[in-house]
Amino acid sequence: MKQSSNSPNLDRLDRRILQRLQRDGRMTNADLAKAVNASPATCHRRTERLFKDGYIRRVRAEIAPEKVDRGTLVIVGVVLDRSTPESFGAFEAAVRKLPFVLDCHLVAGDFDFFLKIRVRDIADFNRLHGEQLIALPAVRQTRTFFVMKEVVDNAILDF
Repeated sequence: MKQSSNSPNLDRLDRRILQRLQRDGRMTNADLAKAVNASPATCHRRTERLFKDGYIRRVRAEIAPEKVDRGTLVIVGVVLDRSTPESFGAFEAAVRKLPFVLDCHLVAGDFDFFLKIRVRDIADFNRLHGEQLIALPAVRQTRTFFVMKEVVDNAILDF
């Protein structure tokens, strides 16, 4: 069962717009308005507000990684040598500059961060690991997980 949004600023129409755009960000305003049963003017005004209020961060194409020679998915657990705001900040600033890092998450548990990385192959990852990942500020240890099969990736939000 779907949970309703806790945001008082979202009504049923806003949620329908968000759900449709999440499935197909290329919908024209006319098609979107028809799909959510609203006038094109209302739909456009609502969509603009959803962008302005930060509900929609951006619209972009989802590229097939294997088509652009990035078919190998790697998850890297990172442990920092110190748990200080300075070491976390230095690591986060440095990792933001690495174009091959798709996601970086601060986590609780055995690791400090998890990185999601796409590369050509294991040799490509090995090069990046040796030249850039272990050279990041405050890195004490990394643990690498090569993804064997992507079961669910970048699923739509259920709300």
